[in-house]
Amino acid sequence: MGPKQRRGAATVEQVLDCALRLYAASGEAGVTVSAVTSASGVSAGSVYHHFGSLQGVLAAVAQRWLGRLLAELVAALEEAGDDTRRGIEAVVRGYLRFVTDHPDAARLMHSVATDREAMARGPELRGSQEARLAPMAAWLRDRQEAGDLVALPVPVLESLVLGPVTALARRWLSVGDIDLDEAARTVPQQIWWAVGNHP
Repeated sequence: MGPKQRRGAATVEQVLDCALRLYAASGEAGVTVSAVTSASGVSAGSVYHHFGSLQGVLAAVAQRWLGRLLAELVAALEEAGDDTRRGIEAVVRGYLRFVTDHPDAARLMHSVATDREAMARGPELRGSQEARLAPMAAWLRDRQEAGDLVALPVPVLESLVLGPVTALARRWLSVGDIDLDEAARTVPQQIWWAVGNHP
């Protein structure tokens, strides 16, 4: 990577870090071009050059943290190896732990703004995370072929595993009436019973 590319990458990182801090402090309304430029020291022209728009900045922050979450979930599956139940339960616990450890990033990832972006650009955004999603899909397919998981299409299995956890995360982030530590003790087994191919 040349000096110009390094400067560009550093600028992107500065903007993403500042945008998340602004979002944590004041929500989406607090992430304005003037606030980002003031907090980061990056010019408005650079913000538009790298991200296209303010929505592009928020989408990039969400995608960055989604990538980190997926990397942790894939690592949990790799550690579980051929132990299917352990893998499913580790993914559920890992997701809930990530939300607890990174509530500001999780709030943005589960926000209406991010949902809007995902609905408008779903295939494109999924494609950008394909390198991290592919190992999860492959693990589910392998464990299904081994007879450990119910015979459903892999996207359906993925949704059955991650959907309930996403709903728990959203409720905890927005309402706060769920004990995520308790959920981490009880929900993984329930999801395993939903997707495991039990005799």
